[in-house]
Amino acid sequence: SHPARQNLRVMPVMVNGQLWGFQYSPYVYYNEHCIVMNARHTPMVIDRGVFDKLFSFVEQFPHYFLGSNADLPIVGGSILSHEHFQGGHHTFPMEKAEKEFGFEVPGFDDVDCCVVRYPMTVLRLNSQNKDHLCDLAGKILAKWRTYSDPAATVFAETDGEPHNTITPIARVRDGRYQLDLVLRNNITTPEHPLGVYHPHAKLHHIKKENIGLIEVMGLAVLPSRLKQELFDLADMLVARVPAEQYPEALQKHAAWAQEILARHPELNSDSVHLILQDEVGQVFAQVLADAGVYKLDGAGRAGFVRFLESVK
Repeated sequence: SHPARQNLRVMPVMVNGQLWGFQYSPYVYYNEHCIVMNARHTPMVIDRGVFDKLFSFVEQFPHYFLGSNADLPIVGGSILSHEHFQGGHHTFPMEKAEKEFGFEVPGFDDVDCCVVRYPMTVLRLNSQNKDHLCDLAGKILAKWRTYSDPAATVFAETDGEPHNTITPIARVRDGRYQLDLVLRNNITTPEHPLGVYHPHAKLHHIKKENIGLIEVMGLAVLPSRLKQELFDLADMLVARVPAEQYPEALQKHAAWAQEILARHPELNSDSVHLILQDEVGQVFAQVLADAGVYKLDGAGRAGFVRFLESVK
């Protein structure tokens, strides 16, 4: 009863004067989830020109957003060998997130700039002047590529390997151009071998994979194994089975399960699935916080302001 993936059609679409292809995703993570791909085999690169391409598309489809995964491993969560974007007709939590504080960049008075209150590190630019907005985005990107702040564990490169990039998302809202720039960094350490700004080990029982564009915007893409594991875990929780008696497949969830019981002593067969759903959501919120370069605390915000000052 499900359409065959082999039947998905790639339709031609012009992006910034060049031929690209448009198709709906075979995975359909959200409404009208689409892939927009370069007709030429070109590696993923985030540069000043990407912003022009994103807005070229959303001008033609103003009810869609269009965004790009980052162009470095770990923070990309995507195929880096071929230039492509993802879009669709869906409003994500990140788009709903409110302004935390504004900032100004000299020479760009017609671009409204703000930091978004969101677990990941998000700058939002708004303007009626698309070219000026893209110029500012290019300026911010260029600065971020080379920016280091050891006090904030931000290093532009180590041993010649670049670490700083962004995840950009473009929209047209109320007749104005809107661009979110999510700062990303893929540095690894012995303590965090999969990435400092990546889900930390204590969350791997739920989410271990890279955080790509869709998850950056707030929609969790979780491993399929969880579907059965959470049903089985619900039975353990309702029966109050001691953690040491959990089957091997559920041992990775045991400590988390005991925390859930401590928070929800009222848990029963009627409420367990809603409680688990909420608890998984809380874990995913922490996944996003781990992936955020600048945290939502005083030190994180101070580091973020230092970077914004450097852009001026």
